[in-house]
Amino acid sequence: MTHTLSLSDLRKNYALGSLSEHDVASDPFAQFKRWFRQALDAQLAEPNAMTLATVSADGRPDARIVLIKGADEQGFTFFTNYESRKGQELAANPFGCLLFHWIELERQVRIEGRVEKVSAAESDAYYHSRPIGSRLGAWASEQSAEVADRSIIEAREEAFRKQFGDAPPRPPHWGGYRLVPDAVEFWQGRPSRLHDRIKYFRLADGQWRVARLSP
Repeated sequence: MTHTLSLSDLRKNYALGSLSEHDVASDPFAQFKRWFRQALDAQLAEPNAMTLATVSADGRPDARIVLIKGADEQGFTFFTNYESRKGQELAANPFGCLLFHWIELERQVRIEGRVEKVSAAESDAYYHSRPIGSRLGAWASEQSAEVADRSIIEAREEAFRKQFGDAPPRPPHWGGYRLVPDAVEFWQGRPSRLHDRIKYFRLADGQWRVARLSP
């Protein structure tokens, strides 16, 4: 007998953990570090991968996966080409949302806030910590621009390799962004879709208010 896939029949019961507003850390940075450490300890595949959502000047949303490269009380940091689509959208509308989905732990973290460029010194330090191939790739790729075929990108990489050797400088169009959060939500899957949702809201004085949201 042939079975037809029905998307509406796909479901999972979440039962691995719980999350209480009485047990979370007093600020979202400490809570994120706690959960991120648990994701590392669980040896998840790329726990540092996150969805970055942005909005263009005309209100069209866009999303893609990027890798987090820093998380502290200042915010959440990632690096990219400033002239890419995401860079252009952040220049026009400097707000974004990050989403971590650690499916094996039945957890999500949603982070909302203003996005700003990091300092040139911080971008330089991270750029020069990257493998040589990645550093040359930042020069070779005109990220998000149309290209006729891959050979053009490979030729650009070879040209920059000849020009810079093993010591390419950081491209002026490449660097870091930091999302400075004003709201952070921690989501823990629970049975019967009665999930735990704990959200931190930044107050005017910089302190955080913690609230439980209905699932």
